[in-house]
Amino acid sequence: MPASRVAHMSRGEAAVVEQNYGEVFTRRWVVDALLDLTEYKVERDLGGLTLVDPSAGTGAFLLAAVERLLDSAAAHGRGWETLGPAIRAWELQARNATECRQALRSVLVNRGVTPATAADLAEAWVVEGDFLLPDDDLISVGSGTVEADVVVGNPPYIRLEDVPPALAADYRRRWPTMGGRADIYVGFIERSLSILRPEGRVGFICADRWMRNQYGAGLRRLVSGRYSVDAAWVMHDVDAFEAQVSAYPAITVLRRGEQRAVIAADTTADFNPGSATELVKWSQHDNTAEFASTGVAAYRLPHWFPGEESWPTGSPGRLRLIEHLNDHFHPLHDASTGTKVSIGVATGADKVFVTTETDAVEPDRLLPLSMVRDLASGEFQWSGHYLVDPWAPDGKLVELERYPRLKTYLETSGAGIKDRHVAKRSPHAWYRTIDKVDHSLTKRPKLLIQDMRASIHPVLEPGGHYPHHNVYYVVSAKWEMEVLGGLLLSRIAQAFIEAYCVRMRGGTLRFQSQYLKRIRVPSPDSISGDTADALRTAFQRRDVDAATIAAAAAYQIDLQDFDLD
Repeated sequence: MPASRVAHMSRGEAAVVEQNYGEVFTRRWVVDALLDLTEYKVERDLGGLTLVDPSAGTGAFLLAAVERLLDSAAAHGRGWETLGPAIRAWELQARNATECRQALRSVLVNRGVTPATAADLAEAWVVEGDFLLPDDDLISVGSGTVEADVVVGNPPYIRLEDVPPALAADYRRRWPTMGGRADIYVGFIERSLSILRPEGRVGFICADRWMRNQYGAGLRRLVSGRYSVDAAWVMHDVDAFEAQVSAYPAITVLRRGEQRAVIAADTTADFNPGSATELVKWSQHDNTAEFASTGVAAYRLPHWFPGEESWPTGSPGRLRLIEHLNDHFHPLHDASTGTKVSIGVATGADKVFVTTETDAVEPDRLLPLSMVRDLASGEFQWSGHYLVDPWAPDGKLVELERYPRLKTYLETSGAGIKDRHVAKRSPHAWYRTIDKVDHSLTKRPKLLIQDMRASIHPVLEPGGHYPHHNVYYVVSAKWEMEVLGGLLLSRIAQAFIEAYCVRMRGGTLRFQSQYLKRIRVPSPDSISGDTADALRTAFQRRDVDAATIAAAAAYQIDLQDFDLD
């Protein structure tokens, strides 16, 4: 699972080579928690089920599962020799597979299994091969292909670009959710889901980036369409592995069945075996909505977040807020209110197209440009920058012969402008900016939002300026912009960004349109006059606390019910 880059003996070779198997081993208490969450318990007749470990290593998950299997077999009167179909584990490295079989034989013999039967079971249970390249001769159980009741483990965490190209292409062909720059654990999840029997479960501890990054979109779509998310424990700071890694791990349990309630848990470095045991017990034997113990807070969400769009992250209280608002309100970007979220103009050559020189070209070819620096104070203060504008109001490029100063300026600006991809793709339009300019936008009032900040910072530009590409903007046909600005200034809007966006170093957030569009807002008509006044005043004063209180009134929620500190 985690991104371990360790030198290993490549199979069949006599020398040590640098080989990435993405291999890190899981602590026993984490294994036990996953076995409990996937209902692989002694009380069940485990000998009648099939458990699959797709990346066995030296047996961290497998040995714990076999101990439970043997206890269950004794309790249910099953003979040892009947347990061959109950386990199937894959391991790519011959050395690990051999060590794993040896450990299994020891466990079995110590429990009273004859050496011969122990050897047969260990041989049957551990397959030396690649889980992502199924071979019917290797994966048969009895006379049929593997169907699993439980798939559990810690799949390898390896970027596809680190896999030999031919093998990566084979993986992608077989497991189409491995799109873009995916890690191969995405393929492990897809294949594991594909072999589940009805109500079967997959329980993995692996990186949670697939829930949010673009490369996980296909897998999120697959899960949302055919499976249920039963548990999501965020464990970024937990000491869950035998080695120190940095891989944003989470415990995720998926089930082949209709979506039901979800246990969302957020942990700290203090989360420990006792906390995990308490959390499992609460999640399976208690119907209360909330849980807290050392290093963990959890909430029982009525359902999970649908579709291929990124799934939110955060504390259980935050997730509950996001779920409630997603269920009851419309997105900010909404045709019904004529509200649009977008980004300013990209030129591909700002050194040429952005200027403060008022006589550089013809006056009507200079478009006042709003820049990030204009937003710093919270009140729009124009810094005097212009876009050298090659676009006519009808959306076509102007004819340079009609603008001799513009023509001279662009032609003498250096080769850079013609070396751009957009210029080479359309040589006749070599002087265009990457984005077209929509001149009707210039005069409209706009809420401008800087891309990279620690907190959301909407600023009203009353009209007359065009946004630069480092600035996102919101325009609306129905909203009064200062009232909407108060909603966006609130910690409720901030919670959406924190839940969906990828956080950068130092706590910086990306306020990109894909995240801003996810913010839910009430209907403008549903907001009372007093609440609108409070939002407007809070926005004008840049008062986040007052904006949050007024926004809660607009959403008709009680702030004490949610984690917005």
